[in-house]
Amino acid sequence: MTDSSITARFSLPLLAVAQAQKEVTHNEALTLLDALVAPTVETGPQNDPPPAPLVGQVWLVGDVPTSAWIGAPGALALWTAGGWRFIAPRAGMRITRLDDGLCLCFDGTMWSVPPAIGTPAGGAVVDTEARAVIGALISCLSAHGLLIAG
Repeated sequence: MTDSSITARFSLPLLAVAQAQKEVTHNEALTLLDALVAPTVETGPQNDPPPAPLVGQVWLVGDVPTSAWIGAPGALALWTAGGWRFIAPRAGMRITRLDDGLCLCFDGTMWSVPPAIGTPAGGAVVDTEARAVIGALISCLSAHGLLIAG
């Protein structure tokens, strides 16, 4: 059975026919979309809510949340003028963690950092020019946040 008052993927509220104060529902959906488009989190996962969040900031909730985050493990916690909003992640979702610039991926169960790609080494034939080019490519991709060099 589906709930026709919310979207299927991120549970964004939908407008209803003859609904009074449609702007409330519309604004709630826009607030959640604001956090979901090119999503970033301040830090996390962490279990304790920050003491003085700013409107629009988002955190990744840890596995054992406390205080106002109880009941939202693994969620994205968005601070709004009306308080905390929680967004349940979906498999394949990616976020950027602002405190260290890492990209985290959600596999449907947990958030993880993609594995690091090591610089080339070893082999029977040493080709320093090829290794230098591959190393430079890895550095460039890392600088753009597309992979983590190991």
